[in-house]
Amino acid sequence: MDELKHYSEIKNFKKKILENLLYGAYCGGSSSAHIGGALSSVDIIAVLFNKYLNLSPKNVDKKNRNHFILSKGHACLVYYAALCELGFFEKEEFKKFEKTDSFLLGHPIKKTKYGIDFSTGSLGMGISLGVGISLALKKMNSKNNVYVLMGDGECNEGSVWEGAMMAAAQSLNNLTVIIDYNKWQATGRSDEVLHLAPLAKKWRAFGWDAHEANGHDIDEISALLSSSSDRPRAIIAHTVKGKGVSFMEDDNNWHYRIPSADEVDVAFSELGLS
Repeated sequence: MDELKHYSEIKNFKKKILENLLYGAYCGGSSSAHIGGALSSVDIIAVLFNKYLNLSPKNVDKKNRNHFILSKGHACLVYYAALCELGFFEKEEFKKFEKTDSFLLGHPIKKTKYGIDFSTGSLGMGISLGVGISLALKKMNSKNNVYVLMGDGECNEGSVWEGAMMAAAQSLNNLTVIIDYNKWQATGRSDEVLHLAPLAKKWRAFGWDAHEANGHDIDEISALLSSSSDRPRAIIAHTVKGKGVSFMEDDNNWHYRIPSADEVDVAFSELGLS
């Protein structure tokens, strides 16, 4: 019964993320909304933020908590949408998205009081941040964990594999990398730009406990995040860019496109939002 209750809480949290995300994409009116890659991450973010991060405005300054790094920083709207729902700021702030007087920029810029621990967006660097924090936590005998959300296109970067080698060498079993494998990057299909498959086998070859998952299955994501290992973990989450909105799904034009008011209305309807 408790599991059913928690599942229901995650589903409700996911709906709020979607509402905030679409609102922000429309209000901001910026091509930096990157709504397609934000939507592919929603289920992952919903599970992480609702069940595993133990993050709130009350403990954001505390050492005794887990940490999250959005390495695919261009998908920041899904991150901001979750932080808003956790009470870090009011929904009205989305009207200022990427404006000069806003802290909600096109890539996350560190503002700890708003729940943003790290500045990211230079692709391939998030895992290095994660390795550093994980190693520091180990040295402090902390039981806390670090979660890094990456895009599949980031795996083109050599810095990713340098970080992967270091994490395995240091046995950082407090580090989990989740790869939003939506099969697209800015200029084309990920496997056509630089062949990634078999991605899970590559991570295993670098000494990681790697698993593939349906990135839109809350139970499957949660089960993998709940499991333990003596090595760093990689979850290859197979997702769909623009997930949940028929005219956005698997369409790379929504890497940059801004939805119109009519398109937002249709998206709200298709996603079953109020």
